[in-house]
Amino acid sequence: MPTVRTNDIETYYERRGSGRPIVFVHGAILDHSQWTAQIDALSDDYTTIAYDVRGHGRTGGSARTAYSIGLFVDDLDALVTVLDLDRPVLCGLSMGGCIAQVYAARHPDRLAGLVLADTFTPELLTRSEWIQRSLLLRATVPPVRLVGYERVEKALVWLQERLSGSGVSGDYGEIERLRAEGPRMETEEFAKVIRAVARFHETILDLPSITVPTLVLYGENEPPFIRRHVSKLGIELSDVSIRAVPDAGHASNLDNPVFFTQALREFVDDIGF
Repeated sequence: MPTVRTNDIETYYERRGSGRPIVFVHGAILDHSQWTAQIDALSDDYTTIAYDVRGHGRTGGSARTAYSIGLFVDDLDALVTVLDLDRPVLCGLSMGGCIAQVYAARHPDRLAGLVLADTFTPELLTRSEWIQRSLLLRATVPPVRLVGYERVEKALVWLQERLSGSGVSGDYGEIERLRAEGPRMETEEFAKVIRAVARFHETILDLPSITVPTLVLYGENEPPFIRRHVSKLGIELSDVSIRAVPDAGHASNLDNPVFFTQALREFVDDIGF
């Protein structure tokens, strides 16, 4: 099982192919397998690296009592360093997109390009978003301790579909399948990860400092708050292109893998060496 030491943990990763490196960062409460379709399609032409973020998958948890997006960024930087990756393209989705944008702001000289999918910036743009991203996320922890995150998330998916419309959650059955096939996340790790995402608004991030070419992807059925952050990224990033992924919700790489992968391929090819 391939792992590398990143700070105080052993981080699990999978590396395939050769050529320009692309590093994939998964969403919360998933693991590297979220990117299987993209890796299968792209590893003939590129070096693909997908890893399990601290607290997830085969990387698992750690003794730290609290996590943050900044800590996840430090782990990513250690991974890029240990694997000796030369200016990779970094692709992150949802929580992974939070990690990716902070990394790009801190280390713009270490990347060739950036892909931000189905994600959001630290800023809380509306009061309803503050309730959703901060209060509601934190409020999931006590019921998860009682009945498990699977049941709690199903309830949240049901609620989201009724508040934001059909399709916002995409193919949730595929997410359930991926989780069933991988290691189960411990409840305490769930709590630390969710609290890290809920505190993302405390992260200091200067978006204009992200100078690498950036592709922003979002599902056409995304909830409204994601669309607001897509607009913000389009305004504040200096070299950015934006594409909606048809027939997709908040996990657009799973909902429409063919479109997502082709958009990613075209973006990487346009960067050149």
